[in-house]
Amino acid sequence: MPEDLPAIHAIYAVHVLRGLGSFEEVPPDLKEMRRRHAEVTGRGLPYLVAARQGDVLGFGYCAPYRARSAYRYALEDSVYTREGSAGQGLGSRILAELVARCERLGYRQVIAVIGDSANAASIALHARFGFLRVGTLRSTGFKCGRWVDSVLMQRPLGPGDGAPPAT
Repeated sequence: MPEDLPAIHAIYAVHVLRGLGSFEEVPPDLKEMRRRHAEVTGRGLPYLVAARQGDVLGFGYCAPYRARSAYRYALEDSVYTREGSAGQGLGSRILAELVARCERLGYRQVIAVIGDSANAASIALHARFGFLRVGTLRSTGFKCGRWVDSVLMQRPLGPGDGAPPAT
């Protein structure tokens, strides 16, 4: 996985520079991407790579939704695919595995914060995996010369809020 970080960095940089899925406007350098990867994996959370014959086509991970302790059973997912790889089912495979792993880890909610209410592909991807649209934060970002919404989608994991956590 660490050997894939240069390719992951390149994929993410395109999304930062040309897309609305990330609200970053300057791509983080490779050192920062390594730090972020270590933070996620150091918590025992999934960080996945989709590759074909060694060629990295996408990645995804789950990180804590918020830092405050009461949020400890909620995660936020992120899924990015390489430009030109849409329609190959990569996002679906990544998201399905993220959900399954987080469920096994005992988390109860996963939240998608989707940049741009017109991001039909990401909204549809999350809906296919049981995420419900729970809100839209209007004009929360200004990127690419326009105001951009954040769409919030949420999916319970395991028993969700139907029972208290085991610990």
